[in-house]
Amino acid sequence: MNTLPPMSTETGKFYVADEAIAQIPSNRVQIAGEAVGRASSTAGSIYAAKRRQSVTEKEIGYDDADERDIKKKQSFSGRYLLWLAYQSIGVIYGDIGTSPLYVYSSTFASEPSHDDLLGALSLIIWSLTLMVSVKYILIVLRADDEGEGGTFAVYSLLSRYANIVRRDPREERSIRIGRVRTSDLKTGTKAARSIMERSGLLKLLLKIVGVLGVSLVMSDGVLTPAQSVLGAIQGLEVVQPDISKSTIVGSSCGILILLFLIQPLGTSKIGSLFAPIVIVWLSFNLGFGIYNLVHFDHSVLKAFSPYYAGNYMVRNKTEGWKSLGGILLAFTGVEALFADLGAFTRRAIQLSWLCFAFPCLLLAYIGQAAYISSNKGAYSNPFFNSVPPGMLYPGLVVAILAAIVASQTMITATFQLLSQIIKLSYFPQIKVKHTSKIFHGQIYIPWVNWLLMIGTICVTAAYSNTVKLGEAYGVCVILVTFITTSMVSLVALIIWRLPIVIVLAGFLVFGLLDGVYLSSALTKVPDGAWFTLCLAVVLLSVFVLWRYGKENQWRAEGEDRVTPSHLLTERHTEQEKEGSIPILCLSPALGGAPVSRLRGIGVFFDKTGSPNGTPTVFVHFLQKFQAAPAVVVFFHIRPLSCPTVAPEDRFSVSRCFPLAGPGMALQNMYRVTIRHGYADDIMTNNLGLLIYENLRDFIIREGVEPGSAPLETSSDGSTSSSITPPTHAAAAFMPNDHRAQQAVVRESLANLQTAYEDQVVHIVGKEQMRIAEARNARGWARRLALAMFLWLRSNTGSKVANMNLDVEKLVEVGYVKVI
Repeated sequence: MNTLPPMSTETGKFYVADEAIAQIPSNRVQIAGEAVGRASSTAGSIYAAKRRQSVTEKEIGYDDADERDIKKKQSFSGRYLLWLAYQSIGVIYGDIGTSPLYVYSSTFASEPSHDDLLGALSLIIWSLTLMVSVKYILIVLRADDEGEGGTFAVYSLLSRYANIVRRDPREERSIRIGRVRTSDLKTGTKAARSIMERSGLLKLLLKIVGVLGVSLVMSDGVLTPAQSVLGAIQGLEVVQPDISKSTIVGSSCGILILLFLIQPLGTSKIGSLFAPIVIVWLSFNLGFGIYNLVHFDHSVLKAFSPYYAGNYMVRNKTEGWKSLGGILLAFTGVEALFADLGAFTRRAIQLSWLCFAFPCLLLAYIGQAAYISSNKGAYSNPFFNSVPPGMLYPGLVVAILAAIVASQTMITATFQLLSQIIKLSYFPQIKVKHTSKIFHGQIYIPWVNWLLMIGTICVTAAYSNTVKLGEAYGVCVILVTFITTSMVSLVALIIWRLPIVIVLAGFLVFGLLDGVYLSSALTKVPDGAWFTLCLAVVLLSVFVLWRYGKENQWRAEGEDRVTPSHLLTERHTEQEKEGSIPILCLSPALGGAPVSRLRGIGVFFDKTGSPNGTPTVFVHFLQKFQAAPAVVVFFHIRPLSCPTVAPEDRFSVSRCFPLAGPGMALQNMYRVTIRHGYADDIMTNNLGLLIYENLRDFIIREGVEPGSAPLETSSDGSTSSSITPPTHAAAAFMPNDHRAQQAVVRESLANLQTAYEDQVVHIVGKEQMRIAEARNARGWARRLALAMFLWLRSNTGSKVANMNLDVEKLVEVGYVKVI
């Protein structure tokens, strides 16, 4: 970082060197009002723009959130959009794209009649059209939370427009709240939101349902790789019927290990690598479908009429209803399509599905039906039996590769969903790696990747064939789609503010479809689907348990959230004369004892970054030592979901107390916030120097010109600014006395320089949780849940170790919180 040049000491006026003024990014703001001098026009315009922004934020209810801290949804066009659409083919459509391998064989247990074949085909066509193209592609993908998809993203979106969740204090200022005034809502929307916000039971239900959707997809993520890879290797039986079971299982496990080993490459590279395989596979299905339609029974095109779907259900009654468990395999993977939204974009997925994947799959199923209609027994292995002459071996190779690639859909979805629940404190803060500087939503989670690999290998070895796995397949998928329908209906009512009649009509149509498929799929529970449901319940319990523990932790930590003015004050001793330098003291509420000053700069790490709060570690430091460093810095690190932050936006500096004149005891207390992207490296050995230089920059800018507007002041009297503003000491004392202001700036700089030369100490909190005593059975259940939470918390790594701080300059202050 460039150091600022020294300030001029010319008599009668305070100057800042031209180079220092040049470092202020004046091109980012507009000049507000008449300037007083050239220096005032530059610094004053920055502050005026910030004041206008702050007022606007208050009016629209953003709770003083800084726009720089809020995640912004990415939007692409042109070649980047086409590139994303290409990648999405390789990641998203492997699962739903390989369904033509087994849908008909899973639907029929014996040779189907022509009418039954037409009915099944009609159900497949209209399921792909209504469940995937209309519901997901055109409606559900719009219910994203700043570009993120999945059931939990829908829950997060609802929580921004209705008061249904308690937020992590660290995340409050980085979330855009869009709650609309009650007076602006229609009657139906107003009633629905009121019920949601007032009912504790409904809030709990929404919380559980949102996390249950994540749990179901993740449990399916353990099953899908095993199912797809085992199915691919078992395809070799077409040319090698005597292949052994141990060879199939061993080869499948080896391929799975290789698949998980390449995950660190990232979604972009893996998608680009897998896309040609899926494109060739879907193109084969398209070509084979057209060939079979031309050469065999083209009358199957009548299945586009929904009459045949209804007639199939009426004629077959219970057996027809049970066969829906096979039909739903035609759209397994649709839940991952929504969950993977964060890695791509809505337009990219819509483009790749409507223009390529959807037509290919429709013609694949139509062509297979045309072949089965003219060839008895073909339903048992529909894809390979319907391959045109000379294409068996190419089709076999591509089918095996596509089945292997199908695993990527759920792996990527698992990464995306887990990152969402981590942000909302439903899971410990584990390491999340961003794998692209262009597409910000593409991530990789090492810890999850290896656990997922172990799980899929165990499932592969335990089940050993796709017949057993098939019994466990599909229930989670349709259950997630039903949850999605319910939650998106709430979004349509509360956020999109559609008429309640339209919302109810949409819910009845799609809810009925989901319900019919779900009721059929539940018949698989005794035969194997119990495994995925049990796994989902285990995951759900972990997520809810962690959230419960965090809410208790926030409640306990909230006791120490006080403003600096309620913690510290300054006063003259009785022996001192009027006008002498005051001393620093605890507030009268804390006993009013004097606070001794220590040499050096004390950097207190602040978890929440609240503009009016005090770090818990500083409160306990004062209570234990009744002392404070010569220069106190409340330091907050704010990670952003972008690769890097521009230098002019990276640091924010403000004072904890307004200036009142030279020699004030409280003037050397500051707040420093660092914003950083996932590719920025901020925790270096030069962190102390970095903080020192930005404080020096701030003090110099503060003294640029005494003639502009005074600092914006918060309710507790502390100055608050998200950018480096021109704080003018003269606004608080002797407005036109340039000498006095120069003395204040010179004194602040001298104090800062002396403290920096003495030492820079990083002070972090070491919090220990203790559980309150139980008085009844409910209390003992609470103690058990919190004990499990504390065990998980103690095994998720040390945050101090992750900071990479110089141990010689580190001080840990321990304190106990009772939860």
